[in-house]
Amino acid sequence: MTVTPSKMQALGSSVIDFDLIDTRDDTFINLQKYRQSKPLLVAFICNHCPYVVHIIKRLSALAAGYQQQGVRVVFISSNDVKTHPADSPVNMRQFALDNNFNWPYLYDETQSVARAYCAECTPDFFLYNASGELVYRGRFDAATPGNEHPVTGDDLTQAVVQMQQGVALTVEQLPSFGCNIKWK
Repeated sequence: MTVTPSKMQALGSSVIDFDLIDTRDDTFINLQKYRQSKPLLVAFICNHCPYVVHIIKRLSALAAGYQQQGVRVVFISSNDVKTHPADSPVNMRQFALDNNFNWPYLYDETQSVARAYCAECTPDFFLYNASGELVYRGRFDAATPGNEHPVTGDDLTQAVVQMQQGVALTVEQLPSFGCNIKWK
């Protein structure tokens, strides 16, 4: 496991469209159609990363709440499944079931979406407003495996709340840290 920080893409960047397969039901999701000009959270995760496993229960609960507030949610795994079979689409489907994903869990087989978003690690978060502009990128909260911080999701949640209120985000945007994406 190589601990890698997120790249911190420029705020104001436009959401990037894609068509990826949802491993929950093998349907294709076109981001623009799915988003429907609503706020959007794109999270790059995977099944095996200890950083993801550490936060997944709280992340799943918060993502469900964000959806109730009108934020569209997609999770994407871009790992090379030849070197990391735990992240295969079949295992992604089970991970989604085990963690009550009520949103797409997409497989980026070519890794082109991760590259387009400049995703570097899992987890890596990108929050877009209804106009499709990046307003937050960075960490979930200060919790990582082995540190004393509780898993709260406060950094991401504060960004969602401020975005929904239409005010300038005051949450400090710090890089996410996690396992590097397993590139081909």
